[in-house]
Amino acid sequence: MIRAVVFDIGECLLDRTREYGAWADWLGVPRHTFSAVFGAVVAQGRDFRETFQIFRPGFDLAEERARRDAAGVSECCGEEDLYSDVRPALSALRENGLWVGIAGNQSRYVAASLRALRLPADLVTASGDRGISKPDPAFFRHLVDAAPAEPHEILYVGDQLRNDVHPALRAGLLAAWIRRGPWGLMPSGAPADSVPATMQIDSLAQLPELIAEFNEGGR
Repeated sequence: MIRAVVFDIGECLLDRTREYGAWADWLGVPRHTFSAVFGAVVAQGRDFRETFQIFRPGFDLAEERARRDAAGVSECCGEEDLYSDVRPALSALRENGLWVGIAGNQSRYVAASLRALRLPADLVTASGDRGISKPDPAFFRHLVDAAPAEPHEILYVGDQLRNDVHPALRAGLLAAWIRRGPWGLMPSGAPADSVPATMQIDSLAQLPELIAEFNEGGR
């Protein structure tokens, strides 16, 4: 029985195209070049942060985020960055009586921006709020503590196998893999039909019906 659904942020709720462009501008490289290299790094199963090292060896992401903050160009998000299926899906889940959370690996500025959007969610937080990032098991323990449900009654929805699906399952949660964004479409060589996710979706619009079917099945 699924009683709570928690969503990852980047490429699950937010289209990060604008933010990737902002990083390209910060590095002083053409946006299409940054995107091409970023995609190649992800497709090879490497840490996305290696993208920055290619353009600027020794690049420290935390340091550069602080510099962007000081320059008044902090990471953020707006209504225009939300995928079109976000508000309808979250609203439908809450109307169906489910507890809805949002938690991903993002800066505290992105978390604050999301809270300002007043999405239909009971919890909105990010790694930057607490200093704990996926795939650290402590990240998922925090979700279990926050949600009014047992671990096996919580569905975590994310686009990354390594950071979302697999660690959520190891923590005893259920997991839905949404196949969009760089990690969802290039899952480091793992065939889609070999991924042991509870559910696979292409849009958040599929979730309300799938969860209803799952719960009706008495699983």
